[in-house]
Amino acid sequence: MVCCPPSDRRWPWQFLHPVGRHAMITTPTPSMLRALPAEHRHRLMRVAREVSFPQGARLFEEGGKADRFWIVRTGTVELDMHVPGRRAAVIETLRHNELVGWSWLFTPHVWHLGAEATTPVRAYEFDATAVRLMCQEDPAMGNAIAQWVGGVLAHRLRSARTRLLDLYAPYGAGSHV
Repeated sequence: MVCCPPSDRRWPWQFLHPVGRHAMITTPTPSMLRALPAEHRHRLMRVAREVSFPQGARLFEEGGKADRFWIVRTGTVELDMHVPGRRAAVIETLRHNELVGWSWLFTPHVWHLGAEATTPVRAYEFDATAVRLMCQEDPAMGNAIAQWVGGVLAHRLRSARTRLLDLYAPYGAGSHV
């Protein structure tokens, strides 16, 4: 599968989310609707199944096998990171049309974060093996999905860096990033 870095997108809107004593500004991640051509979206949705999770359900744990992924329809999911000696650090909150999980696309297919439903969640669930096979059979689709997931991954890394600086750096360190 060929993967080219996604173009640098500048979002015209931002959201302010309260985080502890501070507020965290986030931009939305690239949604499947904007990132994938209609033909690829339709093929991908043919292998989707509708699922729901109650509030407090863990979708996956850091270090677990990444064998599926989700697109949120309703509700919120928090991505968190284990921090030794402390409670898990929330990296990002995902909402409508956002991708939950990217580790399924990249070997060794192991989750790098954890995820928890913070409200009741309805989502589309995708079998990672089936989607990877579709990507191998159709290189154009594979490239489009790799660019979409790569854009989400880049966004999440920036969010994680900012969030961790805000949580653990000396006061004000996160504001100069």
